[in-house]
Amino acid sequence: MPRFHNIGGKKVQFTAEEEALRDAEEKAWKDAASTRRMNRLRDQRNLLLAETDWMANTDVTMSEEWKTYRQALRDITKQTLDNDEMDKDGLYTSITYPKKPTE
Repeated sequence: MPRFHNIGGKKVQFTAEEEALRDAEEKAWKDAASTRRMNRLRDQRNLLLAETDWMANTDVTMSEEWKTYRQALRDITKQTLDNDEMDKDGLYTSITYPKKPTE
């Protein structure tokens, strides 16, 4: 399917060179999808870890449940992230997030 520019209000078809360039750009974007997903997952993980950083202070005794939770967050990137679907909180639906301790 041919692509077009809008130049001065007129539709101008891409040249063969422009088509090839756009195809290469689209392929590069698609090929980088898994990297973008993993970077977002790391950002999500880092935010969740940051919420519990205060528990690692020297004047706080961290329970085993919190240690386990924090380690599970660090290990979250070992899971397979195979799609972009997110829940209402912006978390990936294909990832199993650890449950935060209640204490």
